[in-house]
Amino acid sequence: MPPRDALRLAETRGLDLVEIVPTSNPPVCKLVDYGKYMYELTKKEKSKLKGQSSAQMKEIRFHPNTDEHDFLFKSRHAKEFLEQGHKVKGSVFFKGREITYAAHGEELLNKFIEFLSEVGKVEQKPKLEGKNMAVIIAPDKTRRKVAPKEPDTVREEAKQKETKEN
Repeated sequence: MPPRDALRLAETRGLDLVEIVPTSNPPVCKLVDYGKYMYELTKKEKSKLKGQSSAQMKEIRFHPNTDEHDFLFKSRHAKEFLEQGHKVKGSVFFKGREITYAAHGEELLNKFIEFLSEVGKVEQKPKLEGKNMAVIIAPDKTRRKVAPKEPDTVREEAKQKETKEN
């Protein structure tokens, strides 16, 4: 159909002539309400984006002399991040002459990797970059986590068993 006839037909119907495939020969056009057409296109794009998950990189910072309690506290947070589907970057920051104890930092990161091994896998091994050492751990979808009991619940269950026995 010639373009003039198509435009006339569109005007009589109160619609717009929209070029769908401009690269084909002859170009493909359609008679549609342009506002509705654009609304449907944006709706399709939004539905495509909705299905995608945006995993973020969460960073957990340590120092070579980080205490055991602080390490466990931060590691539990890292575990939660992995369970939510985020990547975790564990970093050990060295200040001043602490860089001479890089082995302590590597030990700490290896302990961190071991702690998170049930919910994540190492994406980048511990690597010294300037004055910090970092490891990247990604969530492991093949290993599903069986929730370990927290120490408080274990103690409560032990108390309940003792009271039942007495």
